[in-house]
Amino acid sequence: MKSTLKPDRLISCRQKLGLTQTEAAERIGVSQPAYQRYEAGVRTPSIQVVKEMAKAFSVSEAYLTGDSEQSIPDYVVINREDNPLLFSIVERCKNLDEKQLENILKQFRSKQ
Repeated sequence: MKSTLKPDRLISCRQKLGLTQTEAAERIGVSQPAYQRYEAGVRTPSIQVVKEMAKAFSVSEAYLTGDSEQSIPDYVVINREDNPLLFSIVERCKNLDEKQLENILKQFRSKQ
């Protein structure tokens, strides 16, 4: 992963969520002045901060750094309290092999 950040992508991600710089900084766990410097391109975040940005904005780290045009996140966190049904589904499927998961997906697709 590149150590640089694409400020325009960071700004776009924040704006898509309707967040102020202060709100974005709080989500990421940095100060508002530090976040403002990231968006301005005058400060380079650590790899850990880039990971937190990607998590906060639900995009991939590679997208924020310009290594990929795909913004799809590298992972998704499902909180039991926020979405108990989806959490339950994931828990039941986590030990299935790839073929079993493909069969489940085929069933869902055929019902659409």
